[in-house]
Amino acid sequence: MSKTFRALIVDKTDGGQTVGIRDMAEDELMEGDVTIEVSHSSVNYKDGLALTGKAPIIRRFPLIPGVDVAGTVRDSTHPSWKKGDKVILGGWGVGEGHHGGFAELARVKGDWLVAVPQGWTTAECMGVGVAGYTAMLCILALEEQGVKPANGEIVVTGAAGGVGSTSIVLLAALGYKVVASTGRPEEEAFLKGLGAASIIDRKEFNTEVKPLAKARWAGAIDSVGSVTLANIISQTLPEGTVTACGLAQGMDLPTNVAPFILRGVRLIGINSVTTPIARRKLAWKRIARDSTRRSLHRSPRM
Repeated sequence: MSKTFRALIVDKTDGGQTVGIRDMAEDELMEGDVTIEVSHSSVNYKDGLALTGKAPIIRRFPLIPGVDVAGTVRDSTHPSWKKGDKVILGGWGVGEGHHGGFAELARVKGDWLVAVPQGWTTAECMGVGVAGYTAMLCILALEEQGVKPANGEIVVTGAAGGVGSTSIVLLAALGYKVVASTGRPEEEAFLKGLGAASIIDRKEFNTEVKPLAKARWAGAIDSVGSVTLANIISQTLPEGTVTACGLAQGMDLPTNVAPFILRGVRLIGINSVTTPIARRKLAWKRIARDSTRRSLHRSPRM
């Protein structure tokens, strides 16, 4: 007889989307070679959209949401993992097309997993979560494009959100001067406490886009998209780099080629869902190396 476990389930009926907690049988889990006893997950922006049905995040019903998972391996036929291993997972369609982390058990592919960094707990890893992992992918891209602290200011949009707040902590720890863009002035003390050197109102980026504006930013981490991203590109210094990882404002990008061909600005897209495993391992290694767990615990916010 199949054992049961508790799970948050999103389903769809003729009356619309439903969300509720119920018992599930283990044989209802999806294909995978590793079964994880889930200890922690986190609530991401994408999870919020999935749970409310405000965007078509979930691709099959019923589904356990939760785009990241942390826990202990219970069973494994994968050569890299054995019972008792502490593992983390984010992306790969988990919580979208594959049962995710809002349950007591998860069954996934072992190729999707990364080991919990030495000295860290699963709770601490989910304090970072997909948001913090995405932030580190952005920072790796800036570094690889030659953006150094001496080059100038780095602007971070959506600064009080998960990606933004963790980006500030990590960038500040690496010596960058961070300018935090937010529409919530009451968060100024919080953002400066994370390491932001100064605050800029997000309204400054929600104006008509000029082909080339006054150059200011050596680099950027943007989770907003649309007009905000277009304005940041037009304000980026020659040979500067902008990383794009979100679309909170919209999927459109009303820009032009001038910043790219006259200033050599680079726009790097960040895909945190299907990132190759070697780069995932590097990102988590750097998170563990370049931050203090105490500071990261203060950062991620919705």
